[in-house]
Amino acid sequence: MGIPTLLGIAWDKSSSFQRGPAEAPSAIRAALQSDSTNWFTESLRDLGAHGVLEDSGDIVPGDSTVREDIERAVESLLQRGRTPILLGGDHSITYPAVRAFRGRQPFALLHFDAHPDLYPDFQGDRFSHACPFARIMEEGLPAELVQVGIRTMSAPQAAQVERFGVKVVGPAEWERGWEFSSNLPVYLSIDVDVLDPAYAPGVSHPEAGGCSTRLLLSTLQRIRNPIIGADIVELNPANDAAGLTARVAAKLVKEVADLILGNN
Repeated sequence: MGIPTLLGIAWDKSSSFQRGPAEAPSAIRAALQSDSTNWFTESLRDLGAHGVLEDSGDIVPGDSTVREDIERAVESLLQRGRTPILLGGDHSITYPAVRAFRGRQPFALLHFDAHPDLYPDFQGDRFSHACPFARIMEEGLPAELVQVGIRTMSAPQAAQVERFGVKVVGPAEWERGWEFSSNLPVYLSIDVDVLDPAYAPGVSHPEAGGCSTRLLLSTLQRIRNPIIGADIVELNPANDAAGLTARVAAKLVKEVADLILGNN
């Protein structure tokens, strides 16, 4: 794949509790561009150098065409030889984003989250942010789905885990030293609420008992597979005092971009 390229998805109308993630792309960009930090990754790669990281701006999907709009925008980047890093937006954006990879090489979907987002439907909505991985697996889009950090499993979602053969890694297994292992290229989906609220309070659904920012970063940095795309979702600036969670999301963007450049 090619140059890592940011694409903001200003969408939160599939949220089940609070609106706000549609404002996240601008908050993440502001954190990336803040003079409080710089454009270097932890491996000393300069993402601010010309041609290293691109930005395709934001899309504001139409209410009746949201999934088509997102899929088409990601397809456009892929056709240009770019590797998309989507800035959500709520987690419903992952389904159409992953659909853009249909017909390409087999890949693994590596999902970091407090929630499995596997409901068959939620509050009557099949395309809720609580359902994207059900839609993804129904269509057989990835060769495998690995979900990490899950700590809100419910009976309906546990049934979906069995149905689709999902590998679920809970916080205890992760902290004991779990590492991702696959021979496939990887699409990364990172819900910021995988982190404990102490590290990322600016989300709509904070869930105690999550991981540290350092554990998440270290896990990502050990991945050696090619990265075909990624999304970073569910930041809610309305709940983000002092923009601290936006800074966490910006850090994740930088390290994911570094993975793309180093592994591909």
